[in-house]
Amino acid sequence: MNKIKNRWLIAASAVGIHMSIGAVYAYSVLKKPLLEEVGWEFKETAWAFSIAILFLGLSAAFLGRKVERMGPRKSGMLSASFYGTGLLIAGLAVMLQNVYVFYLGYGVIGGIGLGVGYICPVSTLVKWFPDRRGLATGLAIMGFGFGALIASSIIQYLISTVGISSMFLVLGISYFIIMMSSAQYLSPPPEGWVPKGFEENGTDSGKKKIKTDLAQLTSIEALRTPRFYFLWTMLFINITCGIAVISVASPLSQEIAGLTPMAAAAMVGAMGLFNGLGRIGWASFSDVIGRPMTYTAFFVIQIILFFLLPQTTNALAFQAIVFLILTCYGGGFSSIPAYIGDVFGTKNLSAIHGNILTAWAAAGLVGPQLAAYAREASGSYAGTLYIFAGLFVIALAVSVVIQFNIKAIKKQNESGKITTGTPKLAVS
Repeated sequence: MNKIKNRWLIAASAVGIHMSIGAVYAYSVLKKPLLEEVGWEFKETAWAFSIAILFLGLSAAFLGRKVERMGPRKSGMLSASFYGTGLLIAGLAVMLQNVYVFYLGYGVIGGIGLGVGYICPVSTLVKWFPDRRGLATGLAIMGFGFGALIASSIIQYLISTVGISSMFLVLGISYFIIMMSSAQYLSPPPEGWVPKGFEENGTDSGKKKIKTDLAQLTSIEALRTPRFYFLWTMLFINITCGIAVISVASPLSQEIAGLTPMAAAAMVGAMGLFNGLGRIGWASFSDVIGRPMTYTAFFVIQIILFFLLPQTTNALAFQAIVFLILTCYGGGFSSIPAYIGDVFGTKNLSAIHGNILTAWAAAGLVGPQLAAYAREASGSYAGTLYIFAGLFVIALAVSVVIQFNIKAIKKQNESGKITTGTPKLAVS
């Protein structure tokens, strides 16, 4: 028992990796300096971020099974190598003033590091925290959100002191060291391990029971179930609408609530805080009410909020609604790994999580474009918000359907008529 690692230090290691890769969300801070120093246009620099998010989703999907086989320690080291190297190449690209080398470093190589680094700690935490899956994954993914807040100030300081090219070199080396160090402590729990005070088979009436997963499926088996596509659709809609709001938050607030450009900028900055708080808050709450009800709550709340937002001209009320929407956006990210564990088990969680994260890559491309198209077609942001409210109605319907599907599978499990996979405790 003395050789068993401390699961809270495992969580701290996961947070270290996620806070490092979360710096990608501070990319907007780089746009103006790249324009001034290198002369690249905003459209050119914007592509680097889009490529990075695209390869995050693709690498998470295609390398998910390899991550599961390699284990969290080696996967974390692989992520550190790709991410650190990507930033170093980005710094070299700035020296050479070559935007295509920048795309390769920051977008492709760095993006692969992002994808591997995102999924490997999360699947490990689900296995170490069968009793608090939401809290554990919420901690790590909150780190991803807050990583951008911390990185923004660091990036601005480094650019002003050592220049933008050296800034990438400093960040590349620093994040490589942090991620490589964090990866050393990551490992799955021993076979048959359960948290203190819990009973694996539930036979001891004096101890708490670990909830049984719906099934233990491989990534291929998961792809053959309707539940996979229900989860993908719900995550896609939640991210699409959230990213769309983030992408137009400043002009949206000025058009509807009459905020000044300075006040709108302050609101945009605070949105990152609520995004992070939503990740830990909603994920922890999902341990209480369950993941299916949590996602249903996301969509009920956002249907109401997106219908209210176009009519809310009071500046404080408008900002409060936007901040609440951002908590649901962040909560969707942090609750999905635990949801996957609940319905598919922990057997191939990294691979299944990676496959579902393709919804993030797709939403990153669709969300901003949909917001721009809807704004142009309707002539106002009000019409755009009503369209998003309609999408959440679809998501709500899917969240209800998946609950019926889960109940049907549970009945099959109880009667011994298992169609796919074998039920198994989360702690195996």
